[in-house]
Amino acid sequence: MSKNIPKIAISIGDLNGIGLEIALNSHNEIKKICSPIYCINKNLLEKASKLLKIKIPKDFSIFETKGYFEITPSKVSKNAGLYSFHSFIDAINLAKKKEVDAICTLPINKESWNKAKISYKGHTEVLRDIFKKDAIMMLGCSKMYVALFTEHIALKDIVKNISTKKLTKFFLDFHSCTNASKVAVLALNPHAGDGGVLGNDEKKIVKAIKKVNSILEKDIFSNPLVPDTAFSPNSRKNYKYFIAMYHDQGLIPLKALYFDESINVSLNLPIIRTSVDHGTAFDIAYKNKQPNKTSYINAVKEAISLSKNR
Repeated sequence: MSKNIPKIAISIGDLNGIGLEIALNSHNEIKKICSPIYCINKNLLEKASKLLKIKIPKDFSIFETKGYFEITPSKVSKNAGLYSFHSFIDAINLAKKKEVDAICTLPINKESWNKAKISYKGHTEVLRDIFKKDAIMMLGCSKMYVALFTEHIALKDIVKNISTKKLTKFFLDFHSCTNASKVAVLALNPHAGDGGVLGNDEKKIVKAIKKVNSILEKDIFSNPLVPDTAFSPNSRKNYKYFIAMYHDQGLIPLKALYFDESINVSLNLPIIRTSVDHGTAFDIAYKNKQPNKTSYINAVKEAISLSKNR
C-alpha cells in the first residue's frame, strides 16, 4: 500500500441521515489527498443518489457492503441501523487485512442500532470488543482535544466507575498514544469537591495522577481542575489536552467552542479510526440543506496524518 496516497475506508453511517450527502459532496475534495473506499453497495448508493438529487462521481470507489432496504429519510429504522453496523464492520475488516491505511466513520443513529438489536452503544464499544483493547474516545480539533474517561453511561453510574486503578491505566494509555507534555484533568465534583464538602472522589483522581506522574518522572497530568473554569480562555492557553470524567462535562464546552471543526479519534487501537463529531441530523437529511462538511474533511485529514506517522 502506498503511503503517499493513503487508502481510507469510509463507513457510510446511517443512510437515513446526512452521512452519504456529506460523502458525495466532499468526494472531489478528499480524493486529492487520499483514495477513499466507501462501504456501501451499488443499489443503495444509486437509491440515495436519486433521493438526494446528487450525481455519483465516476471515481466513487465502493466496497460492496451487502444488504438492501428502503431508505426513509430522517427516520429511525432498524434496517438502516443494521446496515450502518455492517458498513462499519466491513471498514474494520479492510483495516485489519491492511487493505486500507485507516478508517473514517460517518454518523450512526444509536436508537436505530438499538432497534436492530445491536448490543453496542456506539463505534468505540465495537472497536474495544473486536480488538480487546481499552480504546480511548478523544474528540476535538487542533486547538483543543478532550478525552473521555467514561462515555455513554448514565450519570448515576459515573461515580462507581471512578477508581484509582482504572484512572491510572487510562492516564498511562492516553500518554502513550499522544505523548502530550501537559494534560488538564478535570475533577468530578463541583469546586473539585471543596475539600470533601461536596464529595471525596477527587482523592481517587489525585492518587492516580501522582502515581502516573511518578512513573513518567514528570508532572504531565494536572491536579484535578474545577470543572466550571477548566475551559476558560486562560486555561486553554496553558492546555491543549483535557481529560473529562464524563461525557457532557467535556463535550458541552468542546462543541460550544468548536462544533463544526471537531472530530472523533479512537486512541489505543491497532488500527486508525477517526470520525465526524456530529450525529445523523435527521432534521436536515435529504432536504437540500447542505450539511457542513468541515468535521468530515478534518476527520479524513487526521486519518491520513496518523497513517503517515504510524
